[in-house]
Amino acid sequence: MSGSERVTAARDGDVVTVTLSHPGKLNVLDMAAWELLGEIFEELSADDSVRCVLVKGEGGRAFSTGSDIGAFGAQRSTPGQVIRYAAALRRGIGGVYDCPHPTVAVVQGLCVGGGLIIAACCDVRVCGESSRFGAPVNRLGATMAYEEMAPLLAATGAGAVLEILLTGDLVDARRAREMGIVNRIVPDDEVAETGAAVARNIARGAPLVNRWHKKFIRRAADPRPIREEEREEAYEAFQTRDYREGTAAFMEKRPPRFEGE
Repeated sequence: MSGSERVTAARDGDVVTVTLSHPGKLNVLDMAAWELLGEIFEELSADDSVRCVLVKGEGGRAFSTGSDIGAFGAQRSTPGQVIRYAAALRRGIGGVYDCPHPTVAVVQGLCVGGGLIIAACCDVRVCGESSRFGAPVNRLGATMAYEEMAPLLAATGAGAVLEILLTGDLVDARRAREMGIVNRIVPDDEVAETGAAVARNIARGAPLVNRWHKKFIRRAADPRPIREEEREEAYEAFQTRDYREGTAAFMEKRPPRFEGE
């Protein structure tokens, strides 16, 4: 499985690693790369054999610094271009955010602008001690649209997003954890292995249950009343083969062998 030179995907067992791959320019994404990011995640979302998706940047200097500003003159100048670019960006962000499989962002170095949004779309975020985060779009005279802002807002809350957007400042790893941008901070030379270990650990769990929990967490944050059929879905796991395998493995004191059934 592979993508273009700016976004690639590779599979190792039931874990897929998606790499933002333009290290010479801190892994920026142009319009085609945003489209491809969405395309790759749409493909992964349809593959029930995937158990976890790890997202990282190439080169160690940055997860991603977001959209390629150097391409804005050709891709984001006229009203029509702005609309087309926004659609591509939404597809990329939506692909990551809507993925039913657990996702892990592994952040080394800078995580800025659209890169910050991609990380916020992921379920678990691990970073190095020297990582820095921000979205200084007000220094460009640009806005962060509703769909771009939503994952960051869900991860951190309104106060943190306003601090990020209004100051334009980059925050360090410790402040990022306080804000809810990241879950774990580890030494820089341990980031890659820690992220991979988290992904492997997630992949060992019952895949149907992991997908259900991700769905339930999103739904619980929705202020609309929970419908009866939604409540009933929360108990469907008890009718699966994985539930029977999990309980049998517990009683037999052995690792479970989940099949996603």
